[in-house]
Amino acid sequence: MLKVGDRAPEFTLPDERGAAVSLSSVLHTGPLLLYFYPADFTPGCTREACGFAEHYPQLQEDGIRVLGISPQYPESHQRFRDRYQLPFSLLTDHGKTVIRMYDVDGPLGIGVRRATYLIDSNRVIRGAVLADFRIQRHLDFIRQARKLLAQQGPGGPSRTATRRGGRLVRVCSGRKDSSPFSSA
Repeated sequence: MLKVGDRAPEFTLPDERGAAVSLSSVLHTGPLLLYFYPADFTPGCTREACGFAEHYPQLQEDGIRVLGISPQYPESHQRFRDRYQLPFSLLTDHGKTVIRMYDVDGPLGIGVRRATYLIDSNRVIRGAVLADFRIQRHLDFIRQARKLLAQQGPGGPSRTATRRGGRLVRVCSGRKDSSPFSSA
């Protein structure tokens, strides 16, 4: 895993629509929470993605962007994003090139380690967490990341929350009665 203070490696990967997204283009608008996850639609990854979605409005207020990376193809990411109404993009690293660059490849090259990085607009890693099975550590890290940036400044002008249209099939909102595993 890369360490706090390291320079984040530049990359360009396709998002869920197949559009190329580079790290520098995202950081141009402010800091980024970049999270790596093993697979779409698994219980742990769904809980993690929905946790990021629930915190998304506050992250946007703080000028922090969110991107997820896993090895699935764009079509899988699009279905996952649509099903849970995720307000951020999911990037495809089918060859696991970026996953290896960020040192989160699974043991013996199998799978992907669950990791989250806070990267500032200068491509410097300002915080990181690696917790393969403890999803809550990643969600706690979101609050920690907001505090880190509040102490040092957000580093970006983006402050507008984005809402996605369309009908809700599954819900990841902050409602107490919502669950990503029950029909809405």
